[in-house]
Amino acid sequence: MNSKILGIIILLFVQGVFVHAQSQVNTSSSGSKGDTAAVNALLKQSKEMLSDDPAKAIKLANQAKVLAEGIDFLQGKGYALKNIGLAYYYQGIFPDALASWNESLKVFEILKDDVGIANLLNNIGGLYADEGNDEKGLEYCLRSLSISEKLGDTLRILSALNTVGSIYYDKKATWDKAVTYFLQALFLSEAIGDKDAIGFISANVGEIYLQQNDFVKAKSFYEKTIRALGDAPNSSFAYSGIGKIYLNQGNFEQALNYNNKSLAIAEKTKSKPHIVRAFQGIANVYIAKKDYTNALVYFNKASAIAEEVKAPIDLKDIYQGMAVAYDKTGDYKKAYKYRTMYANIKDTLYNIETDKKLGKLQFEFDIQKKQAQVDLLTKDKALQELDIKRQKIAKNALIGGLLLVFFIMLVIYRDYRNKIRLNKVLDKQKVEIEGLLLNILPAEVAVELQKTGVATPRYYEKATVLFTDFKSFSQLADDLSPQEVVTELNECFVAFDDIIDKYKLEKIKTIGDSYMCAGGIPTEDDDHVIKIIKASLEIQEFTRDRNQKRIALNLPPWDIRIGVNTGPLVAGVVGKKKYAYDIWGGTVNVASRMESNGEAGRVNISAATYEFIKDQYACTHRGKIYAKNIGDIDMYFVDHALN
Repeated sequence: MNSKILGIIILLFVQGVFVHAQSQVNTSSSGSKGDTAAVNALLKQSKEMLSDDPAKAIKLANQAKVLAEGIDFLQGKGYALKNIGLAYYYQGIFPDALASWNESLKVFEILKDDVGIANLLNNIGGLYADEGNDEKGLEYCLRSLSISEKLGDTLRILSALNTVGSIYYDKKATWDKAVTYFLQALFLSEAIGDKDAIGFISANVGEIYLQQNDFVKAKSFYEKTIRALGDAPNSSFAYSGIGKIYLNQGNFEQALNYNNKSLAIAEKTKSKPHIVRAFQGIANVYIAKKDYTNALVYFNKASAIAEEVKAPIDLKDIYQGMAVAYDKTGDYKKAYKYRTMYANIKDTLYNIETDKKLGKLQFEFDIQKKQAQVDLLTKDKALQELDIKRQKIAKNALIGGLLLVFFIMLVIYRDYRNKIRLNKVLDKQKVEIEGLLLNILPAEVAVELQKTGVATPRYYEKATVLFTDFKSFSQLADDLSPQEVVTELNECFVAFDDIIDKYKLEKIKTIGDSYMCAGGIPTEDDDHVIKIIKASLEIQEFTRDRNQKRIALNLPPWDIRIGVNTGPLVAGVVGKKKYAYDIWGGTVNVASRMESNGEAGRVNISAATYEFIKDQYACTHRGKIYAKNIGDIDMYFVDHALN
């Protein structure tokens, strides 16, 4: 069974419920310190009731919310909404939990409270993952982790690490990443002595070892959970895990014993996800004992609650178990029904494109962390350049001396004819080297590099960046040999090169099946935005024509997504052995987001680009997308040129 404890409940313990009113309360209102104290008291009572009586916790939190709104106490309102969401989550009512947390997030964003924002992002990400939406879950959790690391907040870092680890746990292929995140979180929780966090994270690590059949390690981590949490709700998870260990070892009596302990705690705390897990564990024991009648009793109880709380991962395993049980009892009609339901939900959960997007999210997160290191290094740029100049003077002096000696030797030992022949060879080589350099770098950058030995990075107030990417490239590549993949890509990229040369744009690089170019650099051009749009439409036209030919030959089409964004950026040369001209900045990141959130066969542009072309091209507005450090950005599809 592919189950786990998501780390969002940790926030109940690591985030205090008491808030300060000095900066939030409108002094002109009738509110007072006594009023804010009343809000805090209600919040405290609400927190204490979350496990034992979630409905009562919601009632108390709503009272705190109403009182906080009456005295313009925004922070109190934000925490009240957060508690309401936690109570709904405990009851497995995920839609209401999500709605409350989104309202709370808006309040903390108004207050610019990074601690509150990080908490809510982690909660929302964990809930999405609980519903099987790992892509969205990972996006929210990585945003939470990034903010927490900037704050240097150990408690929130470990909570986000645990939730990210829980998301990676969903697939066997990413268990190594899950363990990495879990153990980082466990180290932090042990360092600060947070027993609640230790209990949650140990249970998740134990679950991975259980799946790997390392029962000794699995039981060790489950027992660590029970020691840390006692009879708290999530101890139910650990008892159920130990029950599975005994089931795998054939000890049915102990397996039932531990699953019944799990059920008792889950029912006492009214935790529907844990009740589902306990019922399912008991049913699996009866399956192993070949008592299919009792197995179906508990499977039906588990499925009813799992369907109510929309837990697709649990439902997949439950439907599979029910299909087996009905088959063994001779009820083949129901066995076929649940086998079909199992297959359908399994297909829904497994999505190659989602795997690719998860990897891309992790890649973008790692790149952002490295960018901070780059920003730190640039502070030493002046010292580095001075050191390079000194080295260059010494090097040129040595080279000059050697050339002088060589020249004297030529005068003495070579006659005029040999001298002319040598000069011709040197001239030819110089032309070849210059041609090769111009093929790698823009002309003015290459000239500067030849003259000075360095290329100074430049800031551009307005430039336009274009990204392309082939849809489902991994699947297409799997059906071709390496030579065929390279041949197909080369044909496309050569055509793209011709198109951007036509509009005097600058090719930046190719990354796998992605192609990147820019307009307005290194030579500024007032018409570069229009040129980029014309080039992007021609690339789409080339791709459509090529796909028609492939379809006629019964070959799969290579559909392409294109994203465009306009704004400021920095361009320059990186490296000292293999020179590469590259660009950096938020404009580049947003262009990449435009591509990844576009559609095959369409050109997806940002609002910034739209403002430059709206008088010349018909466009369709398609909604907003969130961009880190920027906010929501409008997106448009380019339809066609106007008159």
